[in-house]
Amino acid sequence: MQSILIHVGRSLLALYFLLPGISKFTSWDMHVTLMETHNMSMVPVLLALAGVTQIGASLCLFLNKQVVVCALGLAVMIMLINFNLHDFWNTYQGVDEKHELQNFVKNLGILAGLLLLAAHAMTPAKES
Repeated sequence: MQSILIHVGRSLLALYFLLPGISKFTSWDMHVTLMETHNMSMVPVLLALAGVTQIGASLCLFLNKQVVVCALGLAVMIMLINFNLHDFWNTYQGVDEKHELQNFVKNLGILAGLLLLAAHAMTPAKES
């Protein structure tokens, strides 16, 4: 049962990053506008890097490859996104602070899942 739960959890986390990773490229202008609204610099480079990272790491998670590296890398990315794009403590024209708070807290849950996944992947397998 534990194996099934880990597989399902890892796959759901992978899906959570795959779809937004793809949307970074299919909805490029929308993401650029969002990042510029939050006064980020080097937007095209960071957006492309985020998309490639999300797609690559999610594929690795689906394939159960480099799980620790990918989970920890995505965890760092979540923290950077939270503090740069879901900064509910700042006010931006057209940005709802309550919605940003909700995204910030939701991302903390995703961060927790990634940390648990990395910790589990680091645990040596028990011999029966």
